[in-house]
Amino acid sequence: MGEHMLFDFIDNSDWDAVEKWVARSSRLFLKKLSRNDTSWADDKDKHQAGVYIPRRIRESAFFPPLQQREDKPHIFQASCPTFWPQTGEFRKSGMRHYSNKGPETHLTVIPHDIFKGLNPASWLLGGHLKEPVSGAWYWFMVIDSTSQDAEILETALNINADFHYDIIDPSALLESRTLDKDASAELIDQIDRAIRTGTLNELLESVARLPPPAVIAEEARTAYFRAHGISTINPFATDAPGDAVMLISRDYEYQIFKRYELRRRAVEVISALIRQQSLTAAVVHGFAELDSIFLSASQQRKTRAGRSFEYHLAALLQAGNIRFEEQAVLGGRRPDFVLPDKRTIQAGAKRGYLEAAILSAKTTLRERWKQITHERFNCAIFLATVDDRVSSQALGEMQAADIALVVPESLKSSDEAVYYNHENVISFRDFFRFEISAKRPNVLRPA
Repeated sequence: MGEHMLFDFIDNSDWDAVEKWVARSSRLFLKKLSRNDTSWADDKDKHQAGVYIPRRIRESAFFPPLQQREDKPHIFQASCPTFWPQTGEFRKSGMRHYSNKGPETHLTVIPHDIFKGLNPASWLLGGHLKEPVSGAWYWFMVIDSTSQDAEILETALNINADFHYDIIDPSALLESRTLDKDASAELIDQIDRAIRTGTLNELLESVARLPPPAVIAEEARTAYFRAHGISTINPFATDAPGDAVMLISRDYEYQIFKRYELRRRAVEVISALIRQQSLTAAVVHGFAELDSIFLSASQQRKTRAGRSFEYHLAALLQAGNIRFEEQAVLGGRRPDFVLPDKRTIQAGAKRGYLEAAILSAKTTLRERWKQITHERFNCAIFLATVDDRVSSQALGEMQAADIALVVPESLKSSDEAVYYNHENVISFRDFFRFEISAKRPNVLRPA
């Protein structure tokens, strides 16, 4: 392929470009970028300029094998020419491993600008090409964690909360499905049977409403409890209550929600298409209806994610025997939880600072943390999240506003997030054991 044709694939934000390069690959490498993978791009004083490749990936035969240098036996290296579609650059990249410095390998000689200013927990996606492009057997793209492409990537691959890196079959990205084969076959048979028997409207009516978010959240907790052989999560008796909530809300519940969603949306789409005499007419004449269906699906996913996190947090408070009131109206604001109750919060200066607290919950923050009340009620304000993409700047702004962020234990110490050295970020475990049990025992129900 001539180089002029390569630039037909270049697009900084178009998912179609990603899919075209994925289709030309035999294997994919996906990594959630750590601070060390990107900090060099924002710091001119750093000499390092590259991405760390974990040992398991290095030994997976995805990258070329390393060769030991005769003059410096502790250095192992390999040539790895790369193409970067976002900038159109070919780079004489290389793999370099210093055996005296640890197990990881360094991918060097890579573009600077696309790694600059990335949000935490962004992605590096690359592929081993089936056929080389101007001598390059590898391509790589960087996907910012707050972009639409990141959302598509994470949804398509069903990326779990504890994902860090892996080698992936391209078909997993190009042919992702929301149900396994058995469940899909069952749904197809059910819809086909309804069409044959003229009962499609009845089927549509039966699946028109998804179970309420509280019901799906309860199903997710039940599935997690069953998988771990427990019946509840006591935040005072669990080493990582935040990690448990993150897995339940981001992994278990999402899988359950998708099963319900596919049933409803598949029947809606079939009902919209089947009323026309041909598939072409169905798409052309029914485009507005189809567009409305998918828009509704997108909006429902976003609404569900935020509300379900509140349900799981409430379950954690209940399991910890903590007194709280939900959605109490305070000065025109409505925080998710007040501890122990609205009446105590409103007492203000008439009570002690540690006799009450406000706890809000947001699955993802972005700028929405600023919705939290700035009014002072003589108590601390805590914001719980499972978002690993919050920037250092946002954390500084929260600290200036006297807001403490509560995050899962694994995110607090993660190399991919920026929480580990921020004083106003605490883990769920520390929130319950220190901020509640040690400092505010009055919000606990009597034993």
